[in-house]
Amino acid sequence: MTDYIGQQLGNYQLTRLVGDGAFAQVYLGEHIYLGTQAAIKVLDTQLTSDPVEWFRTEARTIARLVHPNIVRVLDFGIEGNTPFLVMEYAPNGTLRQRHAKGIPLPLPTVVAYVKQIAEALQYAHDEKLIHRDVKPENMLLGRRNEVLLSDFGIAMMIKTFKDENIEDVAGTLVYMAPEQLQGHPLQASDQYALGIITYEWITGERPFNGSPTEVLSQHLIAPPPPLRKKVPTIAPAVEQVVMKVLEKIPEKRFRSVREFALTLEQASRYQALTPTSQYGAFAPEQGSLEGGKSQAVAPPPFFEEPVPAVVKNTTPPPPSILPPQRPARPVEPIGTVLCNYRGHLQGVRSLSWSPDGTRIVSASHEKTVHIWNAMTGSTINIYNNHSNVIDLVAWSPDRTRIAMVGADAHIQVWDFATNRLIASYRGHLGNTVNAIAWSPGQFFLASAASDGRVHVWDAMTGRLITIYQGHAGSVNMLAWFPDEASPAPGRDYRIVSGGDDRSVQVWDAFTGTNITRHQGYPARVTSVDWSPRVYSSLSLGSSFSASILNSSRVGCGRDDGMVQMWDTATNREVLSYRYAAPISVVAWSPNGTRFAYSGKNAKAEVWDTKTNLRLFTFSHAAPTQVLAWSPSGKHIASGGGDGTIQVWVAP
Repeated sequence: MTDYIGQQLGNYQLTRLVGDGAFAQVYLGEHIYLGTQAAIKVLDTQLTSDPVEWFRTEARTIARLVHPNIVRVLDFGIEGNTPFLVMEYAPNGTLRQRHAKGIPLPLPTVVAYVKQIAEALQYAHDEKLIHRDVKPENMLLGRRNEVLLSDFGIAMMIKTFKDENIEDVAGTLVYMAPEQLQGHPLQASDQYALGIITYEWITGERPFNGSPTEVLSQHLIAPPPPLRKKVPTIAPAVEQVVMKVLEKIPEKRFRSVREFALTLEQASRYQALTPTSQYGAFAPEQGSLEGGKSQAVAPPPFFEEPVPAVVKNTTPPPPSILPPQRPARPVEPIGTVLCNYRGHLQGVRSLSWSPDGTRIVSASHEKTVHIWNAMTGSTINIYNNHSNVIDLVAWSPDRTRIAMVGADAHIQVWDFATNRLIASYRGHLGNTVNAIAWSPGQFFLASAASDGRVHVWDAMTGRLITIYQGHAGSVNMLAWFPDEASPAPGRDYRIVSGGDDRSVQVWDAFTGTNITRHQGYPARVTSVDWSPRVYSSLSLGSSFSASILNSSRVGCGRDDGMVQMWDTATNREVLSYRYAAPISVVAWSPNGTRFAYSGKNAKAEVWDTKTNLRLFTFSHAAPTQVLAWSPSGKHIASGGGDGTIQVWVAP
């Protein structure tokens, strides 16, 4: 290959060689005007006139991939007949360099890596692209040791330039799926390659070895050796996930690479139920090769509750990979306070349950976000945000991410398993963000601000999708229509919002089209929520009943103490009652049979929506400001102006 050190390609002076492969060289380049650094990948081929336009088209396709876990292509060009790509420089090498061959990695580390790579692949798959060459050599480490997947489309470029007449087989043999070896790569082929890498990280060796012919044959017909044969201490649930992702038939693998990563993470929790493994429950990673010194790198615990290395109960999990069963709690009377959390110094502004109901994240206009055990009140982790105070927090439905909003309206989305910033959104700057909510079943966020606008945006990339401008005053609360079975983003995804303009509005989440508007109320709307369940009928006391067929209900609370509900299908009010104080928050139970709300008189009430009867009143020491049902519907967490959060048994 030609040595390009000292030469100029495009606007970059090539200073040193940082990587040398069979079909390309990677140089560190410095911009001749800006002085910034980039990685310059020089392909080992000479273009004739015909492939030039094809190369430009492919390079443009790769350059439009913008994701926190993908190496960004900044520029491309052709010097003479030599094509090259200008890419974001990742200074910490590759995962192949960081982890020596033959040494198993701790399972938490494997899960953290797989989740990041899977998100990069899922993003590319959503853009209708296939990587074709997923391998540790193409997994780089960024400035904060985040994993960055590189070389999208490069394998196909090399195949085309080297031999335009061969079958469409491009990639690295040891990681290639059977269908890719046969010339029919699919999105599931990338999933298979990541499965081979996962197997290699867990056991220290690949499932298929030998000569190229032997490896090819094994990919096509041989089942991979069971994980537990190589690592007897691995949880059976983890083995089941890896065996599924390595199925020969693509349709038998997971529906998406994201589903594979999330299921692996879920199964990995069973590792804590097995005796101490070869590396313990949370052993440090292998040393980094950076600077020639071995550096112990702790696994990323961030918001995770510590797990004991040895637990006496070693009963294997069921094949369905369900969460571990907890000992049954004794039945406690309604209103019993399970715990008080007093870690905040100011009034509680926001709280959110983890989807499994074991933890709560909360904020109180301090430079901290608190994660704590919902049943005991013990602190699990405190995240310190040194730049600004945090007012709002929200746990993602898949439990992997937490969104947090600062007083400066800067919204951040964190992956708490890896302590990594996933996305950042600043579209509300100059205003106050009053509410934030995750969409059901998708990685989208809606955020409402004091300027009367609601923004819907991609929580993985920070990309704005739409802005709803139907309100004439500050928007105080919003909620997504809880349709988790929606077949595609934008179909049946609706949002209800209410605000200072004394209106409640229902609108399409992805187009911003208004569907229903209820306005002219005598007081501002402080809170709204959407019922999670459909009923065939409602009995409203002995004197009135209403049929609710294939419909849902919206509830709202106002400053004048009124609570109202209406059927969104008929646009008619079905319930209303007056409270003794201005309403702070309203919330439906997960099964839709009960409705809770709290006001500025230090009380929270729960009503039965079938009978229109009050079931229970709970008293706080200070006016309640936030309230949320647990995912099971058995408990309610409510926070007051005194900084205390109480978790109590719901009726």
